Amino acid sequence: MGDIKDRKKDHVALTVTESTQYRVTTGFERFRFNHNALPEVNLGDVSTEADLLGRTFALPLFISSMTGGYAEAGAVNAIIAEFCELNNLPFGVGSQRAMLEDDSLTNTFSIVRQKAPTAFICSNIGGAQLIGEFPKSKISTLIDSIEADAVIVHLNPLQELMQPEGDQNFKGILTGIEGLVKQADVPVIVKETGAGISKYVAKRLLNAGVSVIDVSGAGGTSWAKVENQRASHPKPNAEFDEWGIPTAVCLQQISTLQWERDFELVASGGIRTASDIAKSICLGATFSATAQPIIKAVVKNGYQGLEEYIQSITENLGIILTLLGCNSIRELNQSHLLEN
Repeated sequence: MGDIKDRKKDHVALTVTESTQYRVTTGFERFRFNHNALPEVNLGDVSTEADLLGRTFALPLFISSMTGGYAEAGAVNAIIAEFCELNNLPFGVGSQRAMLEDDSLTNTFSIVRQKAPTAFICSNIGGAQLIGEFPKSKISTLIDSIEADAVIVHLNPLQELMQPEGDQNFKGILTGIEGLVKQADVPVIVKETGAGISKYVAKRLLNAGVSVIDVSGAGGTSWAKVENQRASHPKPNAEFDEWGIPTAVCLQQISTLQWERDFELVASGGIRTASDIAKSICLGATFSATAQPIIKAVVKNGYQGLEEYIQSITENLGIILTLLGCNSIRELNQSHLLEN
């Protein structure tokens, strides 16, 4: 169990460094906004609100699953939870695998519901943990420990294969997801961890009953780089540092399924600015998500750092909407982009 706790601490420390970020870009730089010189919009009337899974939030920004499973994580989760409660943003805890293996770590996760009694909070478990029989009791523990509103299943075969101690068997994950969808009393979200989800994989997930797909494409944090840069790694393998499908490409592929399927699409993987958020929604996303800039802000300046970052996003998103002649996020579409 010590290995999992040490790994989680390493992950948080490494993700805030520039050396773990992809050189491969998100693909958003291929698009410019179609400036509207006659917007006929009052900035004071513009709304940045957006919907996800039946709830309306202040911004189309989900604070992605990041941390938990070691003692100091409780403090980081507490800050994020308190902020999301006060500012009406959804968020997810990090993988709860460690908690299932050592119940003394439960409070590093349960603290979030204490700090955020009404916020939208998601549980999190790795796809590899669903292989074979994942008992109903464990599903209940995941959800009940934080009174979760949804469950996130993260897919991370690239990261696992780069970990010396990582999983190498990914056979049976889809069956496990189908079982989770049937047994859980809350919606199931499936996300990658930075290498992207293709249209083909999205179809299989939707057939399994998944409600939300979070593409988590290449362009942000490279988890191959994170694993390769861990001090304890005996034999780093840099060949896969830039592996993955860029975020914009994932969105362009998967958004075509919205004509035939009823699901929500979240853009993540290199989402850093208000422009990234707006472009992702123009490309078909329902919502966006980010992790690295959040953890960076919290580690550097605590609650105030997080507050300043989200305030900047909110203000700039309002300006973008105004310059496009839109009163709300819901009006954004591909006509508001020009491809370079």
